[in-house]
Amino acid sequence: MARSKATFDKREKEKQRLKKREDKQLKKDERKANAGTASFESMIAYVDENGQLTSTPPDPSKRKEIDAESIELGVPKKVAEEIPAERIGRVDFFDSSKGFGFIKEAGTQERFFVHVSGLMEEIGENDKVSFEVERGMKGMNAVRVKKAV
Repeated sequence: MARSKATFDKREKEKQRLKKREDKQLKKDERKANAGTASFESMIAYVDENGQLTSTPPDPSKRKEIDAESIELGVPKKVAEEIPAERIGRVDFFDSSKGFGFIKEAGTQERFFVHVSGLMEEIGENDKVSFEVERGMKGMNAVRVKKAV
């Protein structure tokens, strides 16, 4: 007589495979049997005034009206700052060979970059100047620079 070619491991693996298939079928049948028993009302959850989930609906007497227009989403809108049109300052540094320099504003001691293209007349170091500012690539730049009287 010939012996079976199936080894013990092969038989055990086949048993496990069949067991998994049966378990899967049982779960499927159980899901089908329970489908439709849950009502919509039992699935609803409410949020109370503290942000906690509850199964009871909120009390209408505690309801507050909120103006939807007052809610800001994202970054708040930037309020335009009042920037004086013309400022007075003193040339702190100016290199005429390279065509740039810095102006220190008289009131705030703030320094602004100035380029030769923003000049309306020739300036030198320590000259008192009037200028306007514009936003440049790396910050505020002095433009329309002329000597102050």
